[in-house]
Amino acid sequence: IDDGKLFAYTSENRERLEAIAKRYPENPVGRRSAILPAIYLAQRQQGYVSRNAMKAVAAAIRISTSEVEDVVSFYTMFYTRPVGKFVLQVCRTLPCALRGAERVTEELMEAIGTEPNGTDPSGTFTLMEVECLGACDRAPLVMVNDSWHECLEPEDAKKLVDDLRAR
Repeated sequence: IDDGKLFAYTSENRERLEAIAKRYPENPVGRRSAILPAIYLAQRQQGYVSRNAMKAVAAAIRISTSEVEDVVSFYTMFYTRPVGKFVLQVCRTLPCALRGAERVTEELMEAIGTEPNGTDPSGTFTLMEVECLGACDRAPLVMVNDSWHECLEPEDAKKLVDDLRAR
């Protein structure tokens, strides 16, 4: 998304990125290894990764904007548009599907008032259906921002939302 807003790392985030980049060999190939942390810093600062943020990441680690865009579009943990305070990702791959992920999604939709890939009117919740979150033995899995909610039964979805609202 190109929202027209310029993006630049804060001085604090720029220092963090430089500290991270120093962990890699001092050559252009080594510096590009910092791509994931560089994108994470941009997303934490802005809330999502806009086209201008991708340009800033590319400049900071000395690669092309299209290379950054490739990484951002590949991983589900990067958002290219504004999202809610809480991003609820429901795993929909086979193990989670067999254990009721579709019903969990339906309950979450009802509890927060939005369809998958949407954000509720208050801007508090974004609901997403994603591919494997990597915890098949604890299906169905819902990730809220950076924390997992394992073995989530459909009837527990409303309580999860209520608990998040209480924060």
